[in-house]
Amino acid sequence: MPVKWPHWVILIPILVGVFYYLYPKIENLFLFFPQKKFDFLPESFRLHYKDVHFVTEDGNTLHGWFFPGERDHPVILHFHGNSGNISHRLELVRHLLQRGLQVFIFDYRGYGKSEGRPSEKGIYQDGVAAYDYLVQKEGILPGHIALHGHSMGAAAALEVALNRGVKSVILESAFTSTKDMAKTMPLFFLLTPFLPANYNNLEKVARLHIPKLIIHGDSDEVVPFSMGERLFASAAQPKYFLRLKGAGHNDTCLKGGRAYLDVIERFAEDSTL
Repeated sequence: MPVKWPHWVILIPILVGVFYYLYPKIENLFLFFPQKKFDFLPESFRLHYKDVHFVTEDGNTLHGWFFPGERDHPVILHFHGNSGNISHRLELVRHLLQRGLQVFIFDYRGYGKSEGRPSEKGIYQDGVAAYDYLVQKEGILPGHIALHGHSMGAAAALEVALNRGVKSVILESAFTSTKDMAKTMPLFFLLTPFLPANYNNLEKVARLHIPKLIIHGDSDEVVPFSMGERLFASAAQPKYFLRLKGAGHNDTCLKGGRAYLDVIERFAEDSTL
């Protein structure tokens, strides 16, 4: 005699399908907080720069600021976090320029003056396009480029490092994956067994064999310090770790001060500590 299943059972695969279809949109809603308006301009900091636009593989025009210096000095290609825009990173830029580094910062799609809507695939394409701009339009040699990704930006920096030639990569306040981040959020904790491991920095950092510097504040209130430790443990050699005592998620430069900038300058120059 055939088994009769309750009618509601047939809804399970449908609900699962709907969940996995909608999840990327839900994840984007919780991950991206773009701001269009600039609160500051390089002129406010008396910084010399080039206002640039470049196009991604899928046709979005992005905006950025290139702060040139001595041609033989390293270039920091900076990938900012998930909120605000490049205008909120100018204090960091000023400090890096004072160290003799060149800097290129840009906005992902949907942020600042950049077109489009952000997504995981999208910010990866944006990062590659920013790199290609530096190499193709500014004539920067790959061996002079150090990638610097903060928070969500670390995922974009890792993707570029795996697909383009660079000198080194700095991962600051980075998470292991969004699935692991969901475990820290009461709203998603019970769903984590069913979530995909998107932005999987833990897996990617193990495949990257260029020099890596991982920076994390031990008082990070957003991304647990233990995630920085796990990234370092998983990373392939050569690798270095900087623990910033008392630093949170967004005050690493302030709390780290001179020592923080010394390490970034030295690593960008020599890829060693």
